[in-house]
Parts: sequence; structure tokens; C-alpha cells
Amino acid sequence: MSHADLFERAPENQPPPLEGHDAVAADAALVGAIRAQASNDAGEAAVLESLRELGSIAGSAEAREHGRLANAHPPVLCTADRFGARVDEVEFHPSWHWMLRTGVGLGLAGAAWTSEEPNAHLRRAAGFIAWTGIEPGHACPMTMTYAAVPALAADPVQAARWAGLLASTTYDPGLREPSGKSGLLAGMGMTEKQGGSDVRTNTTVATACSSGDFTLRGHKWFTSAPMNDLFFVLAQAPGGLTCFVVPRVRPDGSRNAVRIVRLKDKLGNRSNASAELEFEDAHAVRLGEEGRGVRTIIEMVAATRLDCVLGSAALMRRAVAEATWHAAHRSAFGAVLIDKPAMTGVLADLAVESEAATMLALRLAGSVDRRDDPHEIALRRIALPLAKFWVCKRTPPVCVEAMECLGGNGYVEESGMPLLVRESPLNSIWEGSGNVNALDVLRAATRSPEAVQAWREEVALAAGGAPALDAAADEVVDELRAAAADPASGEGHARRIAARMAVVLQGALVVRHSPSYVADAFVASRVEGGGRGVFGTLPASVGAAAMKAIVQRALPHP
Repeated sequence: MSHADLFERAPENQPPPLEGHDAVAADAALVGAIRAQASNDAGEAAVLESLRELGSIAGSAEAREHGRLANAHPPVLCTADRFGARVDEVEFHPSWHWMLRTGVGLGLAGAAWTSEEPNAHLRRAAGFIAWTGIEPGHACPMTMTYAAVPALAADPVQAARWAGLLASTTYDPGLREPSGKSGLLAGMGMTEKQGGSDVRTNTTVATACSSGDFTLRGHKWFTSAPMNDLFFVLAQAPGGLTCFVVPRVRPDGSRNAVRIVRLKDKLGNRSNASAELEFEDAHAVRLGEEGRGVRTIIEMVAATRLDCVLGSAALMRRAVAEATWHAAHRSAFGAVLIDKPAMTGVLADLAVESEAATMLALRLAGSVDRRDDPHEIALRRIALPLAKFWVCKRTPPVCVEAMECLGGNGYVEESGMPLLVRESPLNSIWEGSGNVNALDVLRAATRSPEAVQAWREEVALAAGGAPALDAAADEVVDELRAAAADPASGEGHARRIAARMAVVLQGALVVRHSPSYVADAFVASRVEGGGRGVFGTLPASVGAAAMKAIVQRALPHP
């Protein structure tokens, strides 16, 4: 063979890119989670049919390339125009706009709130998982917009003004007077440099105007997507910490005095702009009662926590899909990798973790479809923070292990795996870090006995399906009693309690809804086995046949 032939020959034993498939229909675990939470068979069929277009686009080469380009060309801050006039704008690559236009158009922003479909939030959540694994950064504006709609319920006048535009499926970028646009995106600004999660220390001041509106002076330390149209902001009014709506453009069409100091240089989420803002007598409208800002914005926090769980589940599903796809098309040491027992064990372990996360995420999304049901209200109170704590914590090790399954090919940017690894810690930090959520679980258990009861009822639906699961549920209740009796000691064990509650709830869901080989592996490794620390160490009770079945279930089948 000539040197020319050597250089021109196509590479051998390299997996094809994972593209050209339906990212929903080809995902057995995601379809199974939809089936588990849909109201009935007709509801399941309707959800899957409504996601057909999304799944096709999400699995396309076009979407994969736009996701790559949006991250390869991060946003750029422009504080002034060429004449020196202050503009405070952020320029994005066209692929960012393509991702947002498509995602908003597919109903992943606020549309679920105005839909008459019985499974609207379940449908949106499943689509969010399938779509945002491609490019997580642009999910942030969609998440905040989704979360803004329920927060508006605190003020019927503001809800009538903004909710319909936030629920629009039209992406209408550019700074213009909001009421004249065909669709809006919302953001939120809670934390300040001196307090972080402790928003009680906020120093931004709201001053009432004769018109009944307010002006704000102060700053926000971490505000994502500063080109969004509206921001929900906490500031100190005379009556205490209060929530305000701050538009980027005033009602008279002039730019609001919202100054972008700089964009954050972040580990991941690089396609999305996160900014430090300063308000210089910025126009604002009060939302909800004065002095009740945290209570007003808590609905937004709850919805964004749900999306943290969904977003982390999305990263896991993308990572596991890429790892199984690679292993199914790559040979080494005389066999296809997916058939090598050591690799099968790793992939099966990753797949079990991902499926349990997906089941829990869609259970919580389905709960929003039954928003006013007392059981669902109580369950969300405790299950959202425990899911946020646990699923987000599990995502980094899953993504790192999945990257390793690709070997050196996974370590290079073209694979897409480094993007997932960089993104994986974000959802644990945003909307309350691990300690904040673990302590919120304890507060819910102490102050809302109905929340613990809802958790117990949910777990009891799987009673008898796995004795170890039943025993673990009883142990958790005992630990909660001990924590209530000794709060200082309980706080020290908050993470362990939250983690255990999450695992038991996941176990109940997979026992009820996943194939027995998945459920048995989860219970044996997570409920009975405790924290093993390393993937690929499923117990001996999970035999080779079960591992192969789990991996085949996780492998995308275009």
C-alpha cells in the first residue's frame, strides 16, 4: 500500500456519530418514565406523538452541530455602541439563537402553563430531557421563563400583563418594549456579592415613585441571560425584602438603567451569559406584597429546582447514550466493547443510575400536572429539594465515568463529552447548593408532617416489591424522628438523610415502573449496597444476563 493510500483510507474501528435518530423514541428508559407518569394509555400516546418532531430534531446532526458552535463561540459583552452610548448588550452566536428559537418553539419555555393537555408538564419535562442534553446552556433562559409564570400568580394584574407572552412559543430576541413583542423570556436576580444564598442580607434598595412603581439601586452578583426581557428581582423596600419585575426596556421604550458590569468566566455553561448587574434607579414594578419577597419568588425557585433535576437527568441520559453507542461500535482486545464483561458492568451501572434519575424527574414533573392535589403539594415540598440534592450530586461522576468509556476519544472536545463534564456540577450549585437543599429537606420534615407522610405514601406504593426497600423506608422515618429530637445532630446528618430519602423514593419508582432486571439491580446496589463510590461494581446478584439487558435498554436504537 502506498503512502497516499494510507493517508486517504477511511479510519477503521471508529464509531459513527450518534445522530440521525429520534432522541425520544430511541430512549427506552425515557419512554418508560413517560408511560409511568402519563394519566392513561391515551395520555402516553399523546405525549409521545407530541414529542415526535422534538425527538427527530434533537437526534439530528444539525442540532448537534449548533450545540457545538454555541459553546465554541461564547457570548460577548458590548457595554457601549460606536458613539459611546451605553447599550449593555450581549452578542450571541447564531447557533445560540437557533437553539433557543427551536427550544421555545417546541414548547420548552412557558407554554405548558397555558396548555389544556392533561400531561402538559410531563410532556415538557420529557422534551426538556431529550433536547437540552445537546446543549445545556440555552436551557437557562427557558427554565427561568417557565418558572416565572407561577410566580406571577402573586399579582393578578401582572399575571394578566405578562403570563401569555411568557407562555408564547415564539422566540423574539432584541431589546424592545416588552408588551409589543410576540414572546418574552424572563430571568431572575436574587443573590448579591455579600450574601449569596442568604438573601436576607441583600442591600439593593427599592424606592417608591408617585406613579406607584419603584426604582432600584444596588446590584446582583449572578444573573444569567441578561438579554432576557424581564427579571424577577429581590430588593429591600420600606416594608422589607420584596419581589419586583424589572424590564430591560421601560414602558416608554427607553433602555432601563440595568448595567452589565461583566460576564462571568465560568467552568461550564459557556454558551449562556451570566452577568453581574448594577441598577442605577432602574424602573421596577412590585410583584406581590411588600416584605413578602421570598414567599412570592418561592414558586419560581421550586420550578427552577425541578429543571435542575430535569437538566441533570438530561446530562446523564446524553452521557450514557454516548457511552453505550461508542461501546456498541468499537472493538478492542478481540471483541466489541459492549460485550466485554468489565465494560458491560460499567455501562449497566451507569444506566441504572440514569434511569432512576429520569424516573424521579418525570414523577415530579407529572406532579405539576396535578398541581392542586393535596398529596402532590405535600410531596413536592419534600421531594423537590431531595431530588435536587441527590440527582444533581450524582451527575458529575456519571458524566466523568461515561467519558472514560470513550477513552481518549472522549477526552477531546469533538466528542461532546467534555461539555457534559464541565456542565455536570452546575445544577448542584444553582438554586441552592447541596447543604441548602439537604437542610430544606429537614425543614420540610420538621415543619410539614404532611410532606413526610406524602413521601411515605409514595414509597408504600411499592410495598412488598423489595423487602430491602421496605426496611430502608422504615429506617429513614426513624432517622427523621431522631433528627427532630436533636436538631443540631440532625443538621450534621442532613445530607445523608436527604440522600437516603431520594434513593428510597427512586427505588420505589423503579420497582413499580422499570423492568425487573433494572429494579433488582438498583435495589441490590443502591438500597442494600449503600454508597460504593465506583461505577462498574454492581453486586454479584446482578448476573451477566441482567447487565446485558440493562445495557441494551440504555443503548439508543435509531
